[in-house]
Amino acid sequence: QVQLVESGGGLVQPGGSLRLSCTTSGSIFGGYVMGWYRQAPGKQRELVASIASGGMTNYVDSVKGRFTISRDVAKNAVFLQMNSLKVEDTAVYYCKITILPAREYWGKGTLVTVSS
Repeated sequence: QVQLVESGGGLVQPGGSLRLSCTTSGSIFGGYVMGWYRQAPGKQRELVASIASGGMTNYVDSVKGRFTISRDVAKNAVFLQMNSLKVEDTAVYYCKITILPAREYWGKGTLVTVSS
């Protein structure tokens, strides 16, 4: 079993920054992909950014140039630096790990509210 715990959410004004953290516990062997997803009220959950065990990253178009995903390999942790936040970034942000080929584990989420 793998447990994920997100932290770092909160209330921020438009244009501000937040850094989300996701720490993992449990055994992770082999290839994996860690990702940040978000779900806004009334909308489907969407992938925001992901990073593979080989280091390749991927971003949804709406956050490119503003968000950066990174990781601490030794700690099996992943981070999401969010800059230039917009009201439309308001959502619950979830961390997910997919241990290849297809074992998935989710965190419980952390709320990000962007409002003046």
